[in-house]
Amino acid sequence: MEQERLDAATSPSLQGQIDAAFDTTLSQLKELSDPLERAKTAHSLVSRAQDFGAEFQAVRNEAMNETLRVGKLNSTQLATELGISKGRVSQLAKGAPPERLFLGSGKVIVALAEKLEDGRLKDGSSKPVQGPVIATEDVQTYEHLRELAEEVGLEITFERIPLGGNVRLNRNNLVVICGPRLSPLIEQILEGDPHLRFDKDDKGWFLTDRNTGEIYRSPMDRGENSDIAYFSRLPRPDGQGTFLYIAGIHARGSGGVVHWLNQELANVHRELKAKRFSTLISSTFDRDTLEITSSKRITPFYRPEGA
Repeated sequence: MEQERLDAATSPSLQGQIDAAFDTTLSQLKELSDPLERAKTAHSLVSRAQDFGAEFQAVRNEAMNETLRVGKLNSTQLATELGISKGRVSQLAKGAPPERLFLGSGKVIVALAEKLEDGRLKDGSSKPVQGPVIATEDVQTYEHLRELAEEVGLEITFERIPLGGNVRLNRNNLVVICGPRLSPLIEQILEGDPHLRFDKDDKGWFLTDRNTGEIYRSPMDRGENSDIAYFSRLPRPDGQGTFLYIAGIHARGSGGVVHWLNQELANVHRELKAKRFSTLISSTFDRDTLEITSSKRITPFYRPEGA
């Protein structure tokens, strides 16, 4: 009941903020003296408004679906609340699966880190440094994430994070696949997680559960076909939202998160929605194809205080 009162109090305020933002933008647009600039800006804003409209519709449909599923209202009552017909309620609520909103409400952008690649040839000699390149494992991870996104009705694309790890995080519907080693910006944001953290010593990178003190090192470092990945929804630097973040101790581990999401997306969405969290996922893979063969969550869904 308390949450219902809170929602009732905040919804009109949110509507007012949106109305004020539109009014301000429209006024500024009309004041542009150059007609070409006014036309180009208006054209761009029309496109963005359509994108936002699609995202609002996705949130609405998911909320309608949940309202009916939990039995808070029946179709007739919900139709009355929204001012639409009962048939329209059925049509909208039976749209795309609600769990799609865990990934995003519009076009999903997956940011993949570039790196310089070196190593040895088959004869044991060093090979020239190549790059910048995106790791083969990260490309495979993206392809599986693309399949999952398209399966739930989302458009998805990817972009490169250049060397140095400078990625624009203040965007909606963003997924970042990039270890802290490749991005000081990401490393700094990860330090804000009070529960799980990446760290490094002379044996390599590892993950620590700050609550239990348990240290997780990658089995790959022992020659095994298994890795561990960090999976979270992190705060944007501008404080205006969040982004999904995936990073294995090794690149192969990131694929384990997507493999696990393929099985658990609906359950994860029901439990977390768009709330912040962090957890660890363990996975095994085929040595020849590098494809993930199994995955499981090995820590709770940790939540930051007040989130």
